[in-house]
Amino acid sequence: MGLYLKKKLDNDAEIGVWQITETEEELKELSSTPTDEMEEISFIRSESLRKQRLAVRALLNTMFDDKVYLSHHDNGKPYIENNPINISITHTAKYVAVILHEEENVGIDIESLDRDFSVVEKKALSEDEIEDLEDEKRNEQLAIYWCAKEAIFKLLSRYNVDFAEQIEVERFRPRGEGELEATFSYKDEEEEFDLEYITFDRHVLVWVVGE
Repeated sequence: MGLYLKKKLDNDAEIGVWQITETEEELKELSSTPTDEMEEISFIRSESLRKQRLAVRALLNTMFDDKVYLSHHDNGKPYIENNPINISITHTAKYVAVILHEEENVGIDIESLDRDFSVVEKKALSEDEIEDLEDEKRNEQLAIYWCAKEAIFKLLSRYNVDFAEQIEVERFRPRGEGELEATFSYKDEEEEFDLEYITFDRHVLVWVVGE
């Protein structure tokens, strides 16, 4: 299918989502991946992961007028070598997504709702967040919690963040789309974030833009 979603947000961020339905060869043709990066991708053993990397490149081609060169900092945070724009990337076996912003830091995360997120409850949620869980949509709610915390983690680009202790997501009820409020705590300081999320095709996508 290729490009699934592309839209400009009210805060001037731009989001793109690509649905991976192509073969690896088709993605190679669509992606215009630079030779050095193509060589790096060729060493990835998993075909699914290779396709995800190529789909990211194909998506970037639809979001930029000029050819861009994607790289990563030592901490894994992506950046465009020939463009100062802020970028965050996420992918599953079926979708890849990107968020861009000219000035603010950004974070984005996507997960398949077919995954079991029960481990997230013990690993990443505070006692208050666990108390807010509902049995009816428990797995979806856990997925949204995880994506929200991952998106903030990517935006912050910090090492050793404790998701349960340092990132607190305010109580919410899962819907097809919505807004979330969260707080990141570090020593005696707190930083507040407003996030948005959508669910589609058994996936949840959450993004955040810094201020």
